[in-house]
Amino acid sequence: MADDISVLIVDDSALMRNLIGRMIENTPGLVVADKAMNGKFALQKIPRVNPDVIVLDLEMPEMNGIEFLKERKKQGIWIPVVILSSIATRGAEITMEALALGASDFIQKPSGSISDDIHTVKDSLTSMLLGYGGQYRRKQSKKAAPVDYTGKPSAKIGGSSLAGTFQSQFVKSAEDIILPPHGTVKVRPPLRRPGKTDIIAIGISTGGPDALRLVFSKLDADLKVPIVVVQHMPPGFTLEFARSLDRICPLEVKEAEEGDAIRPGRVLIAQGNKHLEVEKQPQGAVVHLTEAPLVSGHRPSVDVLFASVAKWYGNHALGVIMTGMGRDGAEQIGEIYKEGGLTLGQDEVSAVVYGMPRVAFELGHVQEQVSLQNMARRICDLAKTPR
Repeated sequence: MADDISVLIVDDSALMRNLIGRMIENTPGLVVADKAMNGKFALQKIPRVNPDVIVLDLEMPEMNGIEFLKERKKQGIWIPVVILSSIATRGAEITMEALALGASDFIQKPSGSISDDIHTVKDSLTSMLLGYGGQYRRKQSKKAAPVDYTGKPSAKIGGSSLAGTFQSQFVKSAEDIILPPHGTVKVRPPLRRPGKTDIIAIGISTGGPDALRLVFSKLDADLKVPIVVVQHMPPGFTLEFARSLDRICPLEVKEAEEGDAIRPGRVLIAQGNKHLEVEKQPQGAVVHLTEAPLVSGHRPSVDVLFASVAKWYGNHALGVIMTGMGRDGAEQIGEIYKEGGLTLGQDEVSAVVYGMPRVAFELGHVQEQVSLQNMARRICDLAKTPR
C-alpha cells in the first residue's frame, strides 16, 4: 500500500534477502521496495525505488557496507540505515564505524552471515524499520514547512513547535495534568521536594545508539554530575560503543567495570549482558556489575539501574527514559520520582520507538516529556540548577 514504509534490503546472500523480505512482507505497515546484493547495486536502485529505510549487511563483495555508507554520505543520501550483520573478529569495531558514518542502528544476525534462524530478531528488526522509516517519511512530508530564524524547517503541530509539543512543566502537586496524546495522567505526590542533582541515570533501548550520539555530543563540557547509562546492547559491543561516544562527548565516557568510581564529569555505560547498579560507600559511590537473572526481559535492565539510583540517591537523582520497545525502566523510574528525584521522558514525536517512555508517562512517572533535540540542554539545565 502507498502508506506502507518501503524497505531496501542489501545483502549478498540470496537466502538472507528472501528471509528478510518475507519478514517484512508479513509485517503490517512494511513493504519491500527492492533487494540488492551489494552496496553498488543498492546505490543504483535508490533513485528508482526511493525507499524509506535500508537494511544493510556489512560484509559484501564489490562494495561492502562501510564503503556504501561512505558513498551514501558523499552523495547526500539521508535515508536511514539499519545494520543487520553477523559478529566477525572485528564486528564491534566495524559496527561502531558504521554508526559513526551515519547508520542509525544495528542488529546482530543470530548465527553468522547466513542465519536461517533470522526470524528470532524479527520483532526488533521490524520495530526499527517502522520507527526509522516512519521518522524519515515524516521529515520528507515536512520539507515544505515554514522556516524559523535558524534556517531550519519549523514543523508545527496544532500551532506549537515539535520540540514543545508534548512538554509540560514539572509537577508541583498531585493534581491531574493533561498532556496529549494519551489523555489525563494521574500524578502521585513525591515524598519530598527535589534536591541538588548528584547523579543522572539514563535508560534507553531501540533507537538508542543514534539518540545517545546526539545527546552526548551536545552535553556541556562543564557538567559536573556523573551519568550512568543502560543501553540494551549485545555483549562485546558496549566497549566499542563507549569508545565511540567518548570521541564525540566533551565528558569522559567509558564502559563500566566492577567497582568503577562514580565521579563528576564521567559517563559509565553498562556492559552487555550485565546489570549495572550504583552504591554509596564511605570512600565514595561506585558501580557494581552482576549476572543476576533478567529483569523486565533484559540484562542489563533499566529497572535494575533506576531501582538502585532511587535507593541510594533519592531526591538527588535525575532519571531519564528514552526510546525503546517494551517497558523496561518504566516502573522503577517511578521510584526515583516517588523519592523526590526529577524524571524526564523522550517525547513521542522524536522517539524511534515510543514504548518505554510511553509506559512510564502513562504510569504517571514522567514529569516532563522532552524532544531528542532538546534532551541534552534540558538535562544540563536541570543538573546545574541549585536546589
